[in-house]
Amino acid sequence: MKVEDIAALKPFHWGYHFDKVLERGGFDAIITNPPWETFQPDAKEFCSEYSDVVCKKKMDIKDFEVELKRLLIDTKIQKAWSKYQSDYNHQREYFRFAEQYKNQVPIINGKRHGKDINFYKLFLEQCFNLLRHSGECSIVIPSGIYTDLGANKLREMLFNNTQITGLFCLENRKTIFEGVDSRFKFVVLTFEKEGKTENFPAAFMRQDVQELQGFPKNDGLSISIDLVRKLSPDSLSVMEFKNKIDFDIAEKMTKFPLLGEKFEDKWNLELHREFNMTDDAFLFHKNPNQGKLPLYEGKIIHQFTHTFSEPRYWVEENEGRKAVLGKKIDAQQKLGYQKYRFAYRSIASNTNERSFICTIIPPCFTGNSLNIADKIDNVSQLLCVGLLNSFVIDWLLRQKVTTNINMFYVYQLLVCQELIDG
Repeated sequence: MKVEDIAALKPFHWGYHFDKVLERGGFDAIITNPPWETFQPDAKEFCSEYSDVVCKKKMDIKDFEVELKRLLIDTKIQKAWSKYQSDYNHQREYFRFAEQYKNQVPIINGKRHGKDINFYKLFLEQCFNLLRHSGECSIVIPSGIYTDLGANKLREMLFNNTQITGLFCLENRKTIFEGVDSRFKFVVLTFEKEGKTENFPAAFMRQDVQELQGFPKNDGLSISIDLVRKLSPDSLSVMEFKNKIDFDIAEKMTKFPLLGEKFEDKWNLELHREFNMTDDAFLFHKNPNQGKLPLYEGKIIHQFTHTFSEPRYWVEENEGRKAVLGKKIDAQQKLGYQKYRFAYRSIASNTNERSFICTIIPPCFTGNSLNIADKIDNVSQLLCVGLLNSFVIDWLLRQKVTTNINMFYVYQLLVCQELIDG
């Protein structure tokens, strides 16, 4: 990167503006409520400056693509769009690979996970960097810091290099923050940059800010890092324990293996996704015709049913087959879309009536709001659906997830070994 490239990004130089503070080792204390947005280009946001018909939230993806193509005929808009994307890409790559932000992208089982950059995660790591030894931080950030897979390395940083002094989670039911969904959860996280965390006080699903005054003495739970590692060995997600009964249930479940463990002579669940709703949108048609298969999305299924709602799109089977095969040779082999398959909704809030929703879907193509498995036999699929739609599994996942049930959370479900015997 050249000096001109850095200047174009207009960076805030901490060493220049706070040289005396950093010379003595950093800040004694940091109190902050950083932005919570994801750092990424928003095509609808860009187009809204040039078009009155673009609606950021509700506009159908196919209609938006038509409007975007119309706008990009204009050379000036085309150049502005290219620059808009380029500016984001430069900064995103810096945030992903800069040494000072080394804990942004988790590496699990040897693979980097997540391309999105969240401002709250950048701020959290920078707060850690700017604190002196024994300095203290208090930061208000989304609850994803203790649940989301993408925050795995940040949790590791906090567990191994700080003493967490409080994790107080609030729901926005009483409109603590205006313009934020009432179901959204955020956390007041406090830590000291010293030693490592063995146990930390926590409170979850609270609605009244005044309760902070009595925390952690009143109703605070002490959570051990040892239990966190047993329940979520890969993601290090923290479960939202409400009381001692939750602890007892969780500890009992640690006696069973993880669903992601591989066993001989038993069925093993291997999950994957098929089409991306944005990147593969050119394959989707609004009208069903002969030779087309429905595109299943998360909203179409519910527990034990694949007819909860009607499909929005259909895919030409020949086109879809080519896309699924990619560079593989078509030897007329039977592919996943031609089978009955296990599927679950990947987008599901832990404040909904039920969080984990799965069923068996008929031959079809699927969008990225469904995660699917097609390498287990039909009988095992039925057993899997019955097991994973249970109250116990739903309870376990609700303690870990916020709005996205990543495959890793499913692989880390604790399942009685006798029940998975093929």
